[in-house]
Amino acid sequence: MDSNHITVIYKWTAQPEKLDELTSIYSDVTAAMEQNEPGAEAVHVYVSEQENALYVRDEFADADALGFHLSSTAAAHFPQLLAIATPGPFFFFGDVPEELKQATEQMQLGAEFGLHTAGFDR
Repeated sequence: MDSNHITVIYKWTAQPEKLDELTSIYSDVTAAMEQNEPGAEAVHVYVSEQENALYVRDEFADADALGFHLSSTAAAHFPQLLAIATPGPFFFFGDVPEELKQATEQMQLGAEFGLHTAGFDR
């Protein structure tokens, strides 16, 4: 993993009885990312029936890939998601440029940002 890599981990909490719909929307989101976003390296969606929520982990090659995602796939699905779920928190790990930080503020994601300080890959 190089120093430009960005990981985003976040939660969507569904309104009562909307978890299946939220999960269905995220199937569409992941399919769109896989087909149209070469800079999206991985997407993993986890369902918590206990919390009536989805947890998502996105892996982006770099800030350009994240920016493309926010302005394309995310923007296309955001209104539909907001109609049935509450976003956040969103945790961005990596070197996220200030303009993308501002974009997440406008989207009201409750975003937090962290820079890599230690670790390893096998």
